[in-house]
Amino acid sequence: MTTVRQRRVGKGTEPAEDQPSEEEKNVKPDGKILSDHTGRKLWNILSITVGGIAAISLGLLTSVYVATLHENDLWFSNIKEVEREISFRTECGLYYSYYKQMIQAPSIQQGLHGLVYDNKTESVRTINILERMNVYQEVFLSILYRILPIQQYLEPVYFYIYTLFGLQAVYVIALYVTSWLLSGTWLSGLLAACWYITNRIDTTRVEFTIPLRENWALPFFAVQIAAITYLLRAHLQPVQEKLTLVAVFMATFLFSLTWQFNQFMMLIQALALFILDCFDMLPTAKVTWLYIIQISGLLLVCVLQFFNSMILGSLLISFNTSVLIARTIQKNLKRGSLLNRLGKLILHVLLVLCLTLTINKFIKKILNLESDEHIFKFLKAKFGFGATRDFDANLYLCEEAFGLLPLNTFSRLSDTLLFYVYIFVLFLMTIGAVIVAFQNLSGSTQVDSMETMEECTVTLKPDAAYNLIHTVLFGCLALSTMRMKYLWTSHMCVFASFGLCSTEVWRPILRCIHLYTSQRMHVIKYSLPIVTLLYISYKFWPGIMDELSELREFYDPDTVELMNWIKQQEQHAHL
Repeated sequence: MTTVRQRRVGKGTEPAEDQPSEEEKNVKPDGKILSDHTGRKLWNILSITVGGIAAISLGLLTSVYVATLHENDLWFSNIKEVEREISFRTECGLYYSYYKQMIQAPSIQQGLHGLVYDNKTESVRTINILERMNVYQEVFLSILYRILPIQQYLEPVYFYIYTLFGLQAVYVIALYVTSWLLSGTWLSGLLAACWYITNRIDTTRVEFTIPLRENWALPFFAVQIAAITYLLRAHLQPVQEKLTLVAVFMATFLFSLTWQFNQFMMLIQALALFILDCFDMLPTAKVTWLYIIQISGLLLVCVLQFFNSMILGSLLISFNTSVLIARTIQKNLKRGSLLNRLGKLILHVLLVLCLTLTINKFIKKILNLESDEHIFKFLKAKFGFGATRDFDANLYLCEEAFGLLPLNTFSRLSDTLLFYVYIFVLFLMTIGAVIVAFQNLSGSTQVDSMETMEECTVTLKPDAAYNLIHTVLFGCLALSTMRMKYLWTSHMCVFASFGLCSTEVWRPILRCIHLYTSQRMHVIKYSLPIVTLLYISYKFWPGIMDELSELREFYDPDTVELMNWIKQQEQHAHL
């Protein structure tokens, strides 16, 4: 980050007649320094205030936007309760039913007992819902609804959906803050939020699949990424670092608690940390803390889910443990010549891989676990390594959501310029990351002269490096599995907006074409996001207004009749 330093003024040898006294000469420069410092401080406060207000405003507007779309699409406020519940299709209705069950229970204790000893979900079997499914959010929300004095003013279903729409505000604010932290300007965050909203079809589906686990989890995942981005900044005070670690842990825990795919997403995140740590692009101590936080958060969820076997046998716990063990064995991993370090690195990767498989196999053998075997069979069949007769794996293969990402996704993302900017930034940052990785491995980061350093050395901040690898790995996941695209497209908004406003992108470009000046770089850095925002507003604002004015109504009389008949039969059975 470029800072401005007060220039020292040399003393003249021959004073003029109107030259100030020696005392005035000593006071005036200090006063000027103080004035400049105060001005910069006031400007920073003003910038943070304006940026913060914009972030909160955009977050709230996004919540109102998706809530309005949901209301306009179903006329939710005018339909019967049974129709509202039917509108929660597929597994969404199942998750909501547990919330309703807790609300209607005579007491909280009886409601929890009904979930722990559930004999309605599966025929002729009693299962523990809290162990089998990620429904603690429904439990917490139902308890909150019971203890708050809002029953007379707000129906349970509205409390439920408004909470999820409110989490969209948290989601957008987290994306905004991440982009702001990376670029150093809140204009980047503003652009990220606007891209998220205008690409709504590909960034979220909360307005028509409200209770889905990802709609609970992704806002916390975005908060975790923002906290990690802040943690990886240089020169943090010890108190700041500790508070940030707490924030990372809380976000990781809530993300893990609310989504069944938590361990697989965090495994990809752990791989990103591992790759960057191998190439010495992240502080090792902070990476170690992140590994420990992932393990701790997942184990805490395991305890809350009555020692869920799938969590205990997860690859994430085995992988993180293996990395920590391998690091203690290979203490001099980051020393030596280029070839020496490459050899150590290959051995390190092989050691981690062997330890991961051994530990995972050992845990599954000891605990007799086979709970996630269908996922590996699904992956094996999906990528053409052999067919499978496993029912769960074949069910995933039949689902369109688990197929490849459709190509028309990129045309939609290109309409808002998001995809073009993303590819441009990704290309330049990847080249920079490769150069930095080579410099780190070869130990060639030292340059003789300041002038040579300015011209030749490529730098990549740890927070930018993490977000680069994060977007690459989750991009690969999204390309292979359409359902996971929401993890990628939202971060795509962050990464593209950061690159458009980043000195790390524009400084080397301008230097390569011998046009670099600080003023020119700042003009590009601030003008491009403004032009992009104006283009997005001009092109998509009329469409958003038309979308908000379009009114539909929920209509499914056959299913309503069927549900009413089932309810009547249940009442007759009780009589």
